[in-house]
Amino acid sequence: MSRKTVFLTGGTGNMGWAGFQELYARKDRFDIRLLARDSKKNHKLLDRYADDPAVTVVWGDLTRYEDVLEGVKGSDYVLHVGGMVSPAADYFPNKTRRVNVKAAENIVKAVLAQPNADDIKVCYIGTVAQTSDRNEPIHWGRTGDPITISVYDHYAISKTMAERVIVDSGIKKWVSLRQSGILYPSILKNYDPIMFHVPLRGVLEWCTVEDSGRVLANLCEDSVPEEFWNRFYNIGSGPQYRLSNYEFECKLLDAIHCPRPEKIFNPEWFVLRNFHGEWYSDSQVLEDYLHFRGNVPVDEYFKKMGEALPWYFSLASLVPAWIIKLAMRPMAYKKKWGTQDWIKKGEKERIIAYYGSMEAWKNIPDWEHQDLSHPSEDAIILDHGYDETKPISEWTIDDMKAAAAFRGGKCLSETMVKGDFSTLLEWECQFGHKFKASPALVLLGGHWCPECLPTPWNYGEIAKGNPFFAQVWYPIHSKDENDYFGEEIFDGWEQ
Repeated sequence: MSRKTVFLTGGTGNMGWAGFQELYARKDRFDIRLLARDSKKNHKLLDRYADDPAVTVVWGDLTRYEDVLEGVKGSDYVLHVGGMVSPAADYFPNKTRRVNVKAAENIVKAVLAQPNADDIKVCYIGTVAQTSDRNEPIHWGRTGDPITISVYDHYAISKTMAERVIVDSGIKKWVSLRQSGILYPSILKNYDPIMFHVPLRGVLEWCTVEDSGRVLANLCEDSVPEEFWNRFYNIGSGPQYRLSNYEFECKLLDAIHCPRPEKIFNPEWFVLRNFHGEWYSDSQVLEDYLHFRGNVPVDEYFKKMGEALPWYFSLASLVPAWIIKLAMRPMAYKKKWGTQDWIKKGEKERIIAYYGSMEAWKNIPDWEHQDLSHPSEDAIILDHGYDETKPISEWTIDDMKAAAAFRGGKCLSETMVKGDFSTLLEWECQFGHKFKASPALVLLGGHWCPECLPTPWNYGEIAKGNPFFAQVWYPIHSKDENDYFGEEIFDGWEQ
């Protein structure tokens, strides 16, 4: 087994740090380079490795090409985890878009500049947020499902754009791993209005931070077959980690012996829609390749998370529920970000996006009459508009034309090399926008017209002419719903 050099971005974040720890445990066969911002926090984490020849820290910034290039030079693997994430992305949406897209562009430019560019393997970490809210009955998803970004979700916009940059860049060996919610002890410290931006019966297939770290390290092993590359995968810790948001809240609160959600929240604080989440019908595919799951029973994992928190979290069991509720209330009413601030001020766009209407909010039942049942375990598999039994090696231009028609558009290219899913073809969407994209991006990744998505959000109009998209729109939206959200909804935000 040959020694490899791995360049890791975002190595001081939750997933990246777990990946670094896994790689470091294998330093007998990996040299590790980390790109890290020059900050006190990062020096505290990384200075202890200053004298270790297996670790090199590149102090720099993802948006500076020279810094990224320094990390990429001589690397066998590039693990691109870094970037701005939520909830910070909510407060700095334009900065998030600039940083995350520029970082992807710098990675591509640096890799393609290397004399051995075709041999460098690039892993991009995408997100479940790219497929928006998938509430019951369409709460099961897989790669290749339509990209549908929630209104106001600039993080998902940036990740979708960046994924497109990576996949259709000309890099010969890439993989996009779409991360779900990550479980880590300090998740309980995230005291932010985003805690109420989720529907109670929305779902996620969570992934533990340890599993996430093993994903990154395991894909760098020589045992990973060539067929693994140039694909999209969903990251999840498996069936027992498929929870509704209500079930997640119960387990999280129970881990610190805190009263149940019914005691400390009002149900109307939680939105009814427009937040990402799905259970993965295909997460086993990645496990079969990388064998990354620790398979820790979910209740045991939540218990361990609670035990890993600072001592003062244990005091929650001594505090009356009404006092905790008073402490939670400010997040629901926080100016500009709290769900109840939107209601109080009658913010039409936010109310429509997250509740459907003011009437829908008024009709939210009390806890006693809430449907909090576990969503169906029967997976609904969406139609992707082409013969999925046919091997990729047999794909022809006829398959592309069929897929385009199912998306309400056309494949304008008249020829393609059979089985070539990397070369860009010409396409046209239902609105006449022409664009170039690879069959991999469209058929395997679920991407479509870059002018229509991410913005503007005119999903009702798209659904009318795009049967592929309609599958995720009409089950949870009225056919009369035709709301339009343009870039103007961000007027006045930071530049």
